[in-house]
Amino acid sequence: MSFSEIFCQDRAIDILQRAFAAGRWAHAYIFAGPEGVGKFKTAREWAKLLGCKEPVTESGFAESCGWCESCRLFEAGSSPDFSHVYKELLEFTADGKGKTTPVDLPIDVIREFLVEKVSAKPTVSPRKVFVVSEAERLNNSSQNCLLKVLEEPPKYCCIVLLCTRLERLLPTTRSRCQTIRFGPVDRQRIIEKLKEMDLGTDQARYFAALAQGSLGTARRWAELELADAKLYETKNELVNSLAGCELADALNLAERFVVESKRIAGIWSGVEKNTSKTDVGRKATKTLIRMIILALHDAMMLNATATQKTAEYDQREQIEKLAARFDAEHAAEKIADCYRMLHWIESNVSEKLIFERLLLSLPDSDTMPVWR
Repeated sequence: MSFSEIFCQDRAIDILQRAFAAGRWAHAYIFAGPEGVGKFKTAREWAKLLGCKEPVTESGFAESCGWCESCRLFEAGSSPDFSHVYKELLEFTADGKGKTTPVDLPIDVIREFLVEKVSAKPTVSPRKVFVVSEAERLNNSSQNCLLKVLEEPPKYCCIVLLCTRLERLLPTTRSRCQTIRFGPVDRQRIIEKLKEMDLGTDQARYFAALAQGSLGTARRWAELELADAKLYETKNELVNSLAGCELADALNLAERFVVESKRIAGIWSGVEKNTSKTDVGRKATKTLIRMIILALHDAMMLNATATQKTAEYDQREQIEKLAARFDAEHAAEKIADCYRMLHWIESNVSEKLIFERLLLSLPDSDTMPVWR
């Protein structure tokens, strides 16, 4: 892996390259942007470059050498000067054994895996780098624990916070870091990458549209599809059911959604072994809701622009039925409801209640085929 293999993030990489060339990089960064657009890969390459003893520069573009001791240890995943900090590390804290992984990134993880390690000088590299995943989950206590390190870090230290919701970080945290923004990945590039994984054309197009510019998320769905999670088949059944919602069947359908979400989560846990089962469950539920959002979005666009290019390439008839039931304004309101449900998921509301609330708000006709 190298910076040149990270695509659609030229601006972010250019900022880092210019800082490295000038020898004036920040002691702390916030990489802000959607999930799965290359923030972690960029952070890894940045850490590898900062730790490299013999960086190679060609036409003003710097890369790690790949052969020095620091680079070799980094690629082997055993560099003592690189730390990836994430909430699942709670189990390995002094008092965390047996504890359930929380929603927030707990202070114990930040204290033991970052703050207490900052003072130790690098072992084999000129610099130490800490990368914190899901920084938006840092609670106030965790962020306050970080403040002194962010304000007065050792000269050999660089901290990178990966964040999808910048507004969740305290102003005091943001003010001590340089923020670099990452944008969505081009849809066609996502389709190409999914096809390289041997995913079918229809599935690749659909998951690329569903991912909204997140290559990492699209690749994960592709992995699940190849692991027989049947996400694409689930989508077909889901859209068929949405094409005409009958109020009387909404609760039964919500129960079916819950069962389907748990089935997908079970397969997902096998693909993401290092992610807590609670988080995997949330991701599965979010995936089903995002499928609803995309179907409603296609119906809205069909009404608004009469376009022939809906994302549901093989379910045009069902999208036309949705468009006949919901005009553009009505569809937009339903989409807003769906996004509220996504926030409910983050607030630990039960998935059964979420699906019931969502499906009871959708029907406004007398026909809704039961999902079988």
